[in-house]
Amino acid sequence: MKNTALTDVHIKLGAKMVPFAGYNMPVQYAGINAEHEAVRKAVGVFDVSHMGEFILKGDNALALIQKVSSNDAAKLYDGKVQYSCLPNEDGGIVDDLLVYRIDEKTYMLVVNASNIDKDWDWITKYNTLGVDMQNISDRTSLLAIQGPKAAEALQSLTEIDLASMDYYTFKKGHFAGVDNVLVSATGYTGAGGFEVYFDNQYAAQIWDAIFKAGEPFGIKPIGLGARDTLRLEMGFCLYGNDIDDTTSPLEAGLGWVTKFSKEFTNCEALQAQKQAGVSRKLVGIEMIDRGIPRHDYEIVDAEGAIIGKVTSGTQSPSLQKPIGMGYVDTAFAKEGTEIYIKIRDNKIKAKVAKPPFYK
Repeated sequence: MKNTALTDVHIKLGAKMVPFAGYNMPVQYAGINAEHEAVRKAVGVFDVSHMGEFILKGDNALALIQKVSSNDAAKLYDGKVQYSCLPNEDGGIVDDLLVYRIDEKTYMLVVNASNIDKDWDWITKYNTLGVDMQNISDRTSLLAIQGPKAAEALQSLTEIDLASMDYYTFKKGHFAGVDNVLVSATGYTGAGGFEVYFDNQYAAQIWDAIFKAGEPFGIKPIGLGARDTLRLEMGFCLYGNDIDDTTSPLEAGLGWVTKFSKEFTNCEALQAQKQAGVSRKLVGIEMIDRGIPRHDYEIVDAEGAIIGKVTSGTQSPSLQKPIGMGYVDTAFAKEGTEIYIKIRDNKIKAKVAKPPFYK
């Protein structure tokens, strides 16, 4: 089991620790609902240092990214971030990721913790152009400071004008007394905020500085439990649940990051799928009758015939109602369609909803 540079800090704070993607991670501190509310209404800090970071450098760095990813990275400029995915050769997804353009010949890819080795091997397989690849995951810490008060809470720590940063852009600068920190206006919560990348050796210093600066704003440490409820309220996909090696980006509603204006892995097959139409779609689920949709529960029609399965579900802390996501046959994918979730052999009424659930 790997630790992050802040594992001891989480244990001292009384976090409930769980194994996640090979790391010892905090799932909650005060409790999921309280932490969820802190991020929606004020500001919270997630240690997400388990995520993977690769640096790709050289004349052909962009060409390699274009080959392995579905979005068009040629649209990026220095300081811009892009959401994308790595299609496999069988119609599924190797991983979803963020692409950072540091300069014309240097990019950082941020990948899911559970897929670091898989993604590295996948990209390496296509690196026939001599691109210099560095896996900096084990020496890089990442904190996500999320919530409507994030910019105010952090501003005293940096000369970067945080409030003026556009969504999905980043800057490098001085932060909490440390040089060369990458501050990114990104996140997985829908609450606004920043993600901050730096070398492990500065983790405790930066963590302490953030909590000191954020104290007047009610800053709180947040675990992976609330990270999941926050992203689900926004309808953001979680790799391993809502997308995986068997789900196509088009089925998953990721057509907006699948650009057929360029060639990429398996693009012909995906383009054919787009033209023919997908047989199933990832949809939002809102319960009508009482019950919580859980991962792998069957979705059935009024007659009880199986039409899909739930990929994610929870009781939404912000909305105080059960929500979820799942794949259904395309005929049942229209917003408002009545569907049923099979919970302990009972058919529980629900309807198809369009994320985000939390507006």
